[in-house]
Amino acid sequence: MTGGSVGGRGLRIVRLANFVSPRSGGLRTALRHLGEGYRRAGHEPILIVPGRERADEMTEQGRVITLPGHHLPRTGGYRVLAGRRELARLLDELAPDRIEVSDRATLRWTGRWARERGVRSMMVSHESLAGLLGVWGLPHRDSLADRLNRRTAEAFDQIVCTTAFAAAEFRRLGVPNLVEIPLGVNLRQFHPSRRDPAVRDRYARPDELLVVYCSRLSADKRPELAVDTIGALRAAKAPAVLVLAGDGARRAALAYRAARLPVRFAGHITDRDAVAALLASADVAVAPGPVETFGLAALEALACGTPVVVNAASALPEVVGEAGVAVPGTPEAFAEGVRKIMDRPEQERRDAARARAELFGWPQAVEGFLRAHGAQPALRAPTMLARQTARSLRPAVPVPVAAGSRVWATASADRV
Repeated sequence: MTGGSVGGRGLRIVRLANFVSPRSGGLRTALRHLGEGYRRAGHEPILIVPGRERADEMTEQGRVITLPGHHLPRTGGYRVLAGRRELARLLDELAPDRIEVSDRATLRWTGRWARERGVRSMMVSHESLAGLLGVWGLPHRDSLADRLNRRTAEAFDQIVCTTAFAAAEFRRLGVPNLVEIPLGVNLRQFHPSRRDPAVRDRYARPDELLVVYCSRLSADKRPELAVDTIGALRAAKAPAVLVLAGDGARRAALAYRAARLPVRFAGHITDRDAVAALLASADVAVAPGPVETFGLAALEALACGTPVVVNAASALPEVVGEAGVAVPGTPEAFAEGVRKIMDRPEQERRDAARARAELFGWPQAVEGFLRAHGAQPALRAPTMLARQTARSLRPAVPVPVAAGSRVWATASADRV
């Protein structure tokens, strides 16, 4: 099945995802925006995720089915879909035209399910498997990752990565069904106009440097590096304070670690407008995670006009470009990165951050995903500006995805 519709209707795209934060998070945000985009393009998205209780509701991103899932301890509330037979029966009942899977650990079997039924399948790689295996301290991580990634590529018709960094572990295997499609950011909600002096005054004095970390407090995100960065800055007589916006298993340990430092725990912030106001009111954001493969929180900071210091070991250097600073994963290096950003004229660094974020719009991400599905998105044709900006990004490259077809993974401007 290769067409963009069935019998004159849009495609029924069933999406499956594990490790979705119950309240926020990059994967949750991406799923919502993609689902909303699929609906606007005339397709029928159905999302299946794990939760506490069974639920079935219609939302702006389409139908969302929640199945009781196994809780994973010490992960900040993550769950995984349990009961393969039940899920297979549900998939049979839904009779999808496409499936889109966001978990190559426990849901790889769905590729075989789809192939047996003639359903086109896509696996979206949201993480570096080798990187995660390293965080978990597993030996021989590269060879193990190669073996698992090869099996994933063989099981699905399409492998989608959001950055060249994420795609590298598939590309070194010579995977032929790989395409890179950058994700996007809500450029209207996350905007420099969200800057609020009252928000800034809540956390820092006028003479202090306000640094923000906005992510889960979990080991893979390395929030302790953000705390230690403040320690390094204060030791160098820089009056920096840190706001940790997020929650997770590392909170208690971080509170102990930051006992003598000006670190404010904002907790999980439900209101996305409030998140935007915090990011826009900060001087610098930090993204210390070494295995980030796109980093929506960092991109949201840039959209708010706030530059970001990122871990050079992650995918974020290719996302933030010259609007941020990439450094090794040490407190001293991150402190130096903050100082380098603050040495730039304020308006210059804020304008550069916003301009970089404007290269990543959700409409273009949706278009790329639909083309990878073999669908015909009902979106506007790329403008000349979009084509020019796409060429400036490393992920914007054509990759063969099927015989006789090519998908352009474009990231382009979605200006306000």
